Amino acid sequence: MKKYLLLFIIAVFAVSCSKKVEVKGKITGGSPLERIEFIEASGVATLPLINIGINKDGTFSGSFEAPKSGMYVMSYGGKQNLIYLKGGQKLEITGNGMSFPSEFVVTGDAKNNNDFFTATQKYLSTYAQTVNMNELMTKDEKTFIKGIEKVQADVTKNIEENVKKFSPDSGLVEWKKNDLASTLLTILNQYEMSHKQMGNPSFKVTKAFTDYENKLQENKEVMVKENPFYRQYLLTKMSPDFQKYAQANGAGKPDITTSELFAEYLKKNQKDLSQTAKDYLLAFVMAQSDIHPGTPEKTIEKIKKIIDTDIKDATIKEDLKKIQFAINGFKIGEQAPEASLVKADGKSYSLSSNKGKPYMMMFYASWNPYIGEASIPVLKEVVNFYKSKMNFVFVNVDDTKDQFVKTSNSLMKGITGTNVYGEGGLNSDIAKKYGVYGFKLPCFVVVDKDGKIASKPFFNLGDPELVTALDKQTGLSAPKVNPNVQLQPGLNMDPAAAPQQAPQQQANPQPAQTK
Repeated sequence: MKKYLLLFIIAVFAVSCSKKVEVKGKITGGSPLERIEFIEASGVATLPLINIGINKDGTFSGSFEAPKSGMYVMSYGGKQNLIYLKGGQKLEITGNGMSFPSEFVVTGDAKNNNDFFTATQKYLSTYAQTVNMNELMTKDEKTFIKGIEKVQADVTKNIEENVKKFSPDSGLVEWKKNDLASTLLTILNQYEMSHKQMGNPSFKVTKAFTDYENKLQENKEVMVKENPFYRQYLLTKMSPDFQKYAQANGAGKPDITTSELFAEYLKKNQKDLSQTAKDYLLAFVMAQSDIHPGTPEKTIEKIKKIIDTDIKDATIKEDLKKIQFAINGFKIGEQAPEASLVKADGKSYSLSSNKGKPYMMMFYASWNPYIGEASIPVLKEVVNFYKSKMNFVFVNVDDTKDQFVKTSNSLMKGITGTNVYGEGGLNSDIAKKYGVYGFKLPCFVVVDKDGKIASKPFFNLGDPELVTALDKQTGLSAPKVNPNVQLQPGLNMDPAAAPQQAPQQQANPQPAQTK
């Protein structure tokens, strides 16, 4: 009896500690060319946790490890929305292709939480139309604070009413209240800044104003961990001071990065700020300023050093390293790792079989909009020009081997090269080892004759640097082309285009600076 009791306790413990979320559902009118992604909303420039395909009938299913209970961004068709998830959940999501994920219904373990969140968001949408914020911004300070306090009271009352109605998790309720506090803090900061800009740069708020600000930040340690909107508020508050610091300490140093300056600034000018807040804010600045496609090798190494020395939180440190690898790839000269690959006939394929001859890998999937009939002629030209001096390996990361066979037979027909498949698609061994995500497709990597990485990852066949890398490995000299007419990347190439946003706006797939 004791033995069985022990087994039962172990089983219960295993379930309670599970981080896996199982999700399935149906999007009526959903397109097989679109994908569903889940991204941790509170993380630092978080990468997609899963990329799920849509079947012809609109159904989908998948499972992934949720790092922690909290808000996640659900992305589909270029649109995003928030959903509260926790490990061990099984949920079903349904919606319509025209409105998903702006509108969706959840059944299963997450129903109460989603119903609560949806109800509070609908209230905010309606309530916002009743508040003339522009007029309130022009009022004297006392009237302004009174107006903001009324907004806080009204929204809080609605939250409490919906708590009684839906019985959501306490963590979601706390997030909702902290999110409200972050929004109000942003409005307070806008009020202060606008009055300084209205011809009165010496304008200062009263103690009542700062007391209210401090009251809204009573949970600031939780807020900085879970609410990117609060981090953005903190950065906005210290922005004028940092700009002065940067101008004074960055002058005459053309190679100094924004990340280096901000790390120094936090040490010298923000000594009262908690280490947790410093870690999150520095990580945000690094992701926005210095981790993006085209980052010079020298800057990449500087960022690695800052991550190792200045970031203390282990999770943030690891997330930043993953992001930097996903964006910038291997260091040139590193050995290209082997990975599990198969051909259409089922036989395994080894990348090392190319040793003695350089090769270029192309990662692609049938659902990626940038790989198709318009792009294939360009690929053919590149292959035909270099094929006498190097090999080409086309790595398919579709969801199934059957889809790989169909895709390679149609898209790659007549193109010299080896067609292989990574079992599991974006969850495959090779996708993980090479940091391949949906936003990176198609992706090109050059490897030299000794099996060592010879280029950063490229997302455009017409990129002059890619052409230079191919020329270097082959000894050939390709004719110059206009890079703008080549394969266009799915990756957002503008690092400033992925700000941490308000909940209703959500994340961006560069790997997602979320919120």
